[in-house]
Amino acid sequence: MNGLHKPRLAMIYAAILILAACDSGVQPLAGSQVDADPQDAVVAQMDNSVADVSEAPAPGKPIIAETLPYAEVDDRLVYGHFAFPADRVDALPALIVIHGRMGLDDGTRSMTERIAAQGFVVLAVDLFGGETADDPNTSRDLMVRILENPAPANANIQQAYKFLDETAESPRIGALGWSFGGGWALNAAILFPDDLDAVVIYYGQVSTNEERLAPISAPILGLFGGDDPSVSVDTVRAFEAVLENLRKKYEIEIYPGVDHAFADPESANYDSDAAEKAWARMLKFLQENLVDDSSPS
Repeated sequence: MNGLHKPRLAMIYAAILILAACDSGVQPLAGSQVDADPQDAVVAQMDNSVADVSEAPAPGKPIIAETLPYAEVDDRLVYGHFAFPADRVDALPALIVIHGRMGLDDGTRSMTERIAAQGFVVLAVDLFGGETADDPNTSRDLMVRILENPAPANANIQQAYKFLDETAESPRIGALGWSFGGGWALNAAILFPDDLDAVVIYYGQVSTNEERLAPISAPILGLFGGDDPSVSVDTVRAFEAVLENLRKKYEIEIYPGVDHAFADPESANYDSDAAEKAWARMLKFLQENLVDDSSPS
């Protein structure tokens, strides 16, 4: 991001907050639809968690966070949760955060802010059109709606990427998601095979389709539970074998003895030790692929 000046970026972020404060429109952003198979993003087994997130925000940089429109899909504005460090006006690496099966809820917003406090611009998208679920049946219906018609979700993520690339002017952009959102983080890499710079999958459904995975250039980090019946170890190892065969850059971590949603403190499956190990590994991965050699000089 050479050539960008602090005053210009300060104006950009100020404009973002002004945009959030007033209910102004967002122009539709052009972009071709990509055949990203949402079947890989639907988790077969439903657990009792209310949000697929890690622990509450840890101490870090002070942040600014706001709900704002970042896209227009099917003639409706889409609002996400946007957060960035309060003391930075330089261009920062960014993450598209994709919520779990319950939607863009308070837990996802909390995690968005926790990640931003580590020095990132973060946009948590909303694939459910403003709806959230408080029970498994509702969340299943929301996911099936996307399964049956993935085009709006594809357009949503495409516009989120363009927002971070053109409005926030982030030099590198990654995608991260939990469970349902983990599968869609992988789909984001398929939507942007040459542009996305990192992908983090927390116990999301994965693919073994070499044709779909072959174009991906982004490094992939997968974090899975050894006792997860919805994303089994065999499934993860098959995914890993395809990535190896395709000579992709990837890291796979399977935590023994933990189940699906092990990083979600609201889940009966929460495991604090595995959650903190996964958090540390995720930060290291993001540092290596989004921050190193990318920070403005």
